[in-house]
Amino acid sequence: MNKPPLERPSSRLLVLDAANRLLLFKFAFNTGPLAGKIFWATPGGGLDAGETFEEAACRELFEEVGLRIDDPGPQVARREAVISLPTGGTARADERFFLIRVGEIALTQARWTDLEKEVMVAHRWWTCDALRAIDEQVWPENIVDIVIRAGAWPPTATA
Repeated sequence: MNKPPLERPSSRLLVLDAANRLLLFKFAFNTGPLAGKIFWATPGGGLDAGETFEEAACRELFEEVGLRIDDPGPQVARREAVISLPTGGTARADERFFLIRVGEIALTQARWTDLEKEVMVAHRWWTCDALRAIDEQVWPENIVDIVIRAGAWPPTATA
């Protein structure tokens, strides 16, 4: 009998730099249940016990990007999806998105987990047009629309 998906509330970060480019990490799984899966995704992750979405957004930004903030601002989007987990099984993800604007920053892996160090193989700052033209998997699939609806990119963005 199949287990029902776990519930996984998470905070996702739409990090945009001074040139209005979106930060995405490239995930490449070489082992385990997700072996062979490669995709780009926003920084962020699941809530710790007792943590709010806002607190998780601040913690994840510090852990994955190296930037400490006290308030991520308002939630700009929400997505619910069933996702596959690196440990096997599935989770029903309740993802809340927060828009974070940054200046020039140096990303650091100092606070990454062992799994993150293994599977987060690259990062890139993406323009709207580059994301529209990508032929690789990006999660969420409608990331351009999410950023546009958040007011960060105009509907006719070419940057």
